[in-house]
Amino acid sequence: MSKLILILGGARSGKSRFAVNLAKKYGGKVSFIATCLPKDLEMKTRIRIHKKARPSHWQTFEEPEDLLLLLKRIGAKSKVIIIDCLTLWVSNLLLKGFSENNIEDKINEVVRSLLKIKVKFIVVSNEVGLGIVPKNKLARNFRDIAGKINQIVAGESDNIFFMVAGIPLKIK
Repeated sequence: MSKLILILGGARSGKSRFAVNLAKKYGGKVSFIATCLPKDLEMKTRIRIHKKARPSHWQTFEEPEDLLLLLKRIGAKSKVIIIDCLTLWVSNLLLKGFSENNIEDKINEVVRSLLKIKVKFIVVSNEVGLGIVPKNKLARNFRDIAGKINQIVAGESDNIFFMVAGIPLKIK
């Protein structure tokens, strides 16, 4: 059984639904780490829809910034931990003023922690590098950092799925 599973895809490709269904198949206690900050009504609505899609007995943690601290706190209390999603986490860190190097250091620490904890991890992230080159520097930085952290996590993942129109393609 895989220990670290990465699920990549574009917006609305079915990443979160696939992650939830995968965790259900493994059974046991599941913890869900949400990185999204509900800053407006539309995002609050999206969050509500995502919560309804998860079993109510799963424990949800909302952590927009310090994944490492949360992972150390919850440790191996679950059989499966879903982190959804890394690109929102990167966005949160960028908006707080973290540099590319700070974010890379943080994801490396998180990955080292994931590999030490005796839990199955399902990590969701957006593939944002398939479109046009963004017009502004912040958007280009976001795209570049997201690509780098996806590569870091992919390098340590046992399995990687790429979602296309709700269909998972196993690429590793």
